[in-house]
Amino acid sequence: MNFLAITMEELPSVFMRLGEGMLTTFQIFFLTFVLSLPLGLIVAFGRMSKNAIIRNITKLYISVMRGTPLMLQIIVVFFGPNLIFGLSVSTNYRLPATIIAFVINYAAYFAEIYRGGIESMEKGQYEAADILGFSKSQTFIRIILPQVIKRVLPSITNEAITLVKDTSLAFTISVTEMFTAAERIAAAETSMVPYAVAAVFYYVFNYAVAFAMERIEKSFNYYKS
Repeated sequence: MNFLAITMEELPSVFMRLGEGMLTTFQIFFLTFVLSLPLGLIVAFGRMSKNAIIRNITKLYISVMRGTPLMLQIIVVFFGPNLIFGLSVSTNYRLPATIIAFVINYAAYFAEIYRGGIESMEKGQYEAADILGFSKSQTFIRIILPQVIKRVLPSITNEAITLVKDTSLAFTISVTEMFTAAERIAAAETSMVPYAVAAVFYYVFNYAVAFAMERIEKSFNYYKS
């Protein structure tokens, strides 16, 4: 068996088919990232709430999301409506279910990152802002939040890179992202080349994410910790 069976003439076709999977991978990554970041901040506020009920509910939510496999969460979100509530689920629900599972999972991780950043801020800044006549919301939005973002960006970058690789878990409910596409081509052609090409795609994607996050981090350099 020749594991490099794909010829040079067939490589463009492999790239094209993997490119279609890459679009799905990017869609999962982008929607998860832009939706889980603000949701994570809301959850962080709940986690720090003075209301014991809200605080304990969000604490339990974070614990469950971080303590169970993302693959299991994807399965529950997709099959749950049918198995629990008897609702019919179409194949068109596969991608939305994947994104929902990713968002609620990553929001829990981002919530703890935000919480760590917010609680690390010096109390004197709140007191100084109060003396200057800032309200609590103005203090947080104008003074605290920009500094928190700068402090947590390295951790958020690490999660973003992990998210790129985690998108491959969408294969669990047969969403054809890049890894699934590579697996199908490799099986059909009995070749390792699709996996190698997918590895290059993932690396370039992660490099682009890391580069973009580094640029964003540098834009916050005027907030010195």
